[in-house]
Amino acid sequence: MNEDRAVKAHGVLVAGEANNLWQASELMKSIISSSYSTKLFSHKWQLLRDKLQQLNSALETADKCGNSGENSVLVQLLQSLVSTATEIHELVDKCSNGSYSGGKLQMNRDLDVAASELELHANSLNEIYASGALKPAGALVVSRPGAGARREDVRFYLEGLITRLKVGDAEMKTQALAGINEMLHEDEKHARILVMEIADSVDVLVRVLESKQISIQEQAAEAIAVIAGQGSSYRGILLNAGILSPLIETSDCASEAVKERVTRALKKMTEHADNCWSVSAHGGVTVMLKILAEVGASVQLISSACGVLRNLSKVHEIKRFMMEHGLVSLLINLLRSKEEGSQIEAIEFLHHLAAQDGAMKDNVIKGVVVESLLKILNPNSLHSSKAREVALRAIQGLCFSSVNSITGLIHCGFLDRVLFFLKDGEISVQESALKATFHLCGTSQVVVKKAMGDAGFMEELVKWLETKSPEAQEMAAEILCSLLSIQRNQRRFIREDHNIRKVIKLLRQVEEKPAVLKTHLLSILLLLACSYNGQRKIISAGYVEHLEKLAENGVVDAKKILKKLSGNIFHSIFSGIWKYTSL
Repeated sequence: MNEDRAVKAHGVLVAGEANNLWQASELMKSIISSSYSTKLFSHKWQLLRDKLQQLNSALETADKCGNSGENSVLVQLLQSLVSTATEIHELVDKCSNGSYSGGKLQMNRDLDVAASELELHANSLNEIYASGALKPAGALVVSRPGAGARREDVRFYLEGLITRLKVGDAEMKTQALAGINEMLHEDEKHARILVMEIADSVDVLVRVLESKQISIQEQAAEAIAVIAGQGSSYRGILLNAGILSPLIETSDCASEAVKERVTRALKKMTEHADNCWSVSAHGGVTVMLKILAEVGASVQLISSACGVLRNLSKVHEIKRFMMEHGLVSLLINLLRSKEEGSQIEAIEFLHHLAAQDGAMKDNVIKGVVVESLLKILNPNSLHSSKAREVALRAIQGLCFSSVNSITGLIHCGFLDRVLFFLKDGEISVQESALKATFHLCGTSQVVVKKAMGDAGFMEELVKWLETKSPEAQEMAAEILCSLLSIQRNQRRFIREDHNIRKVIKLLRQVEEKPAVLKTHLLSILLLLACSYNGQRKIISAGYVEHLEKLAENGVVDAKKILKKLSGNIFHSIFSGIWKYTSL
């Protein structure tokens, strides 16, 4: 149709002024408003309104650029856009009064064609912005889709950002990358749209990572780190785009913020053993070791670098290379640092290495590692609960398999520190102390059990029997069984009347349940029934009748306890003092 006639008919533009951005924007608004009167094809019209709104936003931004009228490409685009918009306005009229002659099928096709034309116009306008022809070019061309936006809108928005990355100047690229990162952090589905549905998007991100502009590097590294964290299929696409070499080169010479992000991406990339050799071949091991040696490196950077090296250590040859190039010394230096986060990373890494290699474990124990761990467990130190939990786990892994190491720990006051945290502190540290007590007692060393009994562990473990955590109750009961296998500990336990009363009280609460806890509690009574005083206190507690019921139900330990008590029972009867009492 004749463009001038159509535009005049709507009273928005006049012939010869098709390049007037403001008037073109008003035409877009007029069409959007008119389209709400249509009742048919509501989904199609909503899609058209969204695209028109996006274009309108771009036109309003362009109108603020002082040189828009000098751009011949923009003038031609506006003429074409006005023509398309005018045709859409006619479609609005036809749908509103039902006057379309070709039927619903033809109208459906016309609306699809209109949507395609609007998308082409939007892409053309994106390219004009990306070329830098309009100044200033600070604003994004398309309004950012809101939460829950349609897939088509998200893809359209991301495509525009990728276009600006291809041809924009430094400022435009930085803004485009910031927009991409906002979308990636908002919803993981956006990563799939970006990587899987937009051609060359990953290749473009890899190229801009090698930019000399720090702001561009930082944003590109963040986007790649987020994509790498989405799953193995995404990491495969990054690998095919040649990401490893730029990542490693950037982690060697970029700013700390960039290094932290690219090492975070490398940590994800090296989760699969097949990628470890590729990272090593590009010099990744040396670069990561260099980061550990940096004075003043942030905890986040140290954490990511340690993560990469831990993943690489899965390959024996690479781990040996690390060890030969001073990995242990670097980790010990970190252990001595003032940053607790770096200390935690060093402890966990050393523990990881020692768990894989017995010779490495001996090397670590002989060094200053255990001394540093014990300092963290000093109740007077200012370390966090997490640091103490990590230290307790590391000591278990490093020392509990060696008699000499355990003896050395005891001489250094380890038992007193574990007992302190078993009594007090945050629940997470208390539970870690209970687990450490459990594993230490499981070493089956008589000298250790005697030392634990002398230190006062049994009194605290009896209190743990009353905790609400079934797992902690069972663990405490099992530790007590182990400690009470020592006669000296039995005598100490029996000396306090409330100890046996608490065990029997808990047994009555669980005796109807075939629980592990009940088995451990009966085992405790069986051990205590080995001595005269223990028998006497069990009898005086009035639990014999309950034991008889358990024995009748086939509980073996109950029968054994009754057999041990029988001599004492007869003695009590003949003495005229036997009686059943209840708690």
